[in-house]
Amino acid sequence: MATADCSDILKALADRTRQRLVKALLPHDLGVNELSERLGISQYNTSKHLRVLKLAGIVDLRAIGQRREYFIATTFRRRLEREGTTLDFGCCTFRMDQLPD
Repeated sequence: MATADCSDILKALADRTRQRLVKALLPHDLGVNELSERLGISQYNTSKHLRVLKLAGIVDLRAIGQRREYFIATTFRRRLEREGTTLDFGCCTFRMDQLPD
């Protein structure tokens, strides 16, 4: 993974709300309304944070009729499968198993 990609991922995961969103999406694909409800944050903030995660390549989006579902992006999920719950960026590590609720 290129340095810029690592920086983008680390910047995206630096926010506690985005960490909570990633944790919610690890086991399930969910829509904005479901994520908002689970995390107790507004739909606007949920969408704003999901946009940052999408730009960093952590989540992706699929349309199912009128519904939009977010899920952990395939490349990011593969990296998690390869490296386990601890992502090693060389300069630091990120523990996916210790994300906040």
